[in-house]
Amino acid sequence: MKPNAGYSRRPRPNGFRCRRRLGPCRIGGGVVSRDPVPIGRRVAYLRVRRRLSQQSFADRLGKSKSWVDKIERAVRSLERVSTIREIAAVLRVDAAVLLGRDVRPAGVTEHREGVARIRAALSTYPMAFGRATDREVMSLRGSLLVQAALIAARAGDDRLVSDLLDEAAALAVQVGDGHDHHRTAFGPTAVELARVAAAVELGDGPQAVARHEKAIGRDGWRWLPIEHRAAHLIDAARAYLQADNLANAARVLLRAERIAPAEIRHRPAARDLVAKIARDPDVPPTITQLAIGLGVL
Repeated sequence: MKPNAGYSRRPRPNGFRCRRRLGPCRIGGGVVSRDPVPIGRRVAYLRVRRRLSQQSFADRLGKSKSWVDKIERAVRSLERVSTIREIAAVLRVDAAVLLGRDVRPAGVTEHREGVARIRAALSTYPMAFGRATDREVMSLRGSLLVQAALIAARAGDDRLVSDLLDEAAALAVQVGDGHDHHRTAFGPTAVELARVAAAVELGDGPQAVARHEKAIGRDGWRWLPIEHRAAHLIDAARAYLQADNLANAARVLLRAERIAPAEIRHRPAARDLVAKIARDPDVPPTITQLAIGLGVL
C-alpha cells in the first residue's frame, strides 16, 4: 500500500519507542509489571509466610474465604488500588511488593540509618562511662541494642533483628536478671520480651505468643518493674490478636490494666488496642467497661 500523496513520515530519534495506549488495568489473573508471578500467587505466598489461614486472612479483610481462594487461584482479579492496599496492610508489606516491584518499603532507609546511629553511639560508652561498673555499661549497651532491634523489626528486617537481639542476649547473660541499672531493667528476661515485641512488629503472632508464654514463666519476669511488665502485656495482647485469640488478648490487656493502670490509660497504642478489642461482641464486659472508662467506645 502506497502512502497518501503529500504525506511524509518524520524520522524518529534514536531510542524512540512507539507508545501504545493501554486499556483498563486488570491486576490478578494477569501479569503485573515485568514480573511473571501473578499477584494472587504473591498473596498466597505472603499469607502462608504470615501463618494465616485463608479464613483468618478473609476475616481480617472483611471478605469471604471463597473470595480469598479465588484471588489466590487467579479466578478473580484485583482491580481496585484500595483493595490491594488493604491486603498489603494485613500482610504487613508494601503494596509495591504485591505488584511485583522490587522496591524497599517506605522508611526502610531511615530505619537503617537509625540503627547505624545507635551502633555508633554504642562505641562511645567505654569513654562516656569510664567510672561505671561493667554491668552498668553492658546494661546500657544492651538496652540500645534492643531499641535498634525494634527499629529493624518495624522496617521488616528480620535478619538484622535476630543479629541485634543475639548480641543483646550475650550481654544480658553477663548482667543477669533482677537488676535495674540506670532504670533499664536489662537482663535475659528483658531480651526475651524484646523478641516478643519484635515478632509482633514482624507480624508473626504465633511465634510472639509462644515466646510470651515461655518468658512469663521465668523468675526474671517477677523481678521486672511493673511498668515493664504492663508494657510487655500490651505487646502480648497484640500478639494474641494476630494469632486470632481474642479471649487471651482481652485477658492480658486487663491484667496490664490491673498492675499498671497508667500504662493503659496514657499510652495511645494501648488505648487504640482497647478500643479495637472492645468492638468485638464476644469480649468480656470488663473490657467494655474499660473502654467506656477510657472514652474510646
